[in-house]
Amino acid sequence: MQYWPRKRTKRIYPNICSYPKVNEAKPLAFAGYKAGMTQIFFTDNKKGSPTQGQTVSHSVTVLETIPLFVLGLRAYSGTAVTEIYAKEIPKELKKGLKAPKDIKKSSGKIKDFSEIKLIVCTQPKKTGFGKKTPEMFEIGIGGNPEEQKKLAMEKLGKEIKVEEVFKEGDFVDSISVTKGKGFQGVVKRYGVKIRGRKDEQHHRQIGVIGTEGVAHVIYTIPQPGQLGFQRRTEFNKQIYKIGNDPKEVNPDGGFLNYGLVKGNYVLIKGSIPGAKKRLILIRAPIRERKRGYPIEVQRIDKTSQQ
Repeated sequence: MQYWPRKRTKRIYPNICSYPKVNEAKPLAFAGYKAGMTQIFFTDNKKGSPTQGQTVSHSVTVLETIPLFVLGLRAYSGTAVTEIYAKEIPKELKKGLKAPKDIKKSSGKIKDFSEIKLIVCTQPKKTGFGKKTPEMFEIGIGGNPEEQKKLAMEKLGKEIKVEEVFKEGDFVDSISVTKGKGFQGVVKRYGVKIRGRKDEQHHRQIGVIGTEGVAHVIYTIPQPGQLGFQRRTEFNKQIYKIGNDPKEVNPDGGFLNYGLVKGNYVLIKGSIPGAKKRLILIRAPIRERKRGYPIEVQRIDKTSQQ
């Protein structure tokens, strides 16, 4: 049945519903804009690997990870929610936020709570493609409630960098919205076989949608509909490199349909769903089955512009 339901997501960037249990008090997620893909050459240090000690190459996804600004914190206590926002917020962020009314809420005192999360926003004007409107969302914090409160108050009104959340060699879960492809038929949407020349001249349709005499179509029957623009999560994607110098990764002329990376960047193994310039969330692995190991990057291919 693959992925269900197959419908459009509510917004262009996702939210995170659940987090792993981590004893250390630190943010458990970060965000970056997808710039494109390239390949790196590194020494394979994995024990037992057939290519151990040799130089190998692998395709990677480049995320531009501009520091996140902590707008406020949100404390949960059963069904009650208490929010506290920073007193000083940059004018550029406050002007471009989609929900400026949230910032004007009265700040309450945190008394009884079971969990605290950070309310953060991106700073897209610092990126290579110069987006104006920032995205606002919340990220979880590890540790017990008291440690969460202490960390949240320390970070309130400040920036969080990707180095404070993850390190090279870590495994993360990527959460993103796939490319939207509009209304499509059953052949492209489900891979239905194209019918022959004599099959009622309906070549790109299915033969039967249900049994005779039953006025109901089962939801598993392939039918036309929305394809793409859906929220998807990929588990255990390894971080190969976290860099501060964009010259190490920028190809000549910049990434195709994106431009030049101007800030910090992260190289993640393999591909990540989503279009370029789209916000990708990376979270601490919730199904971690293996431990990460740092790699020795020898060279980053800068000729590719994909």
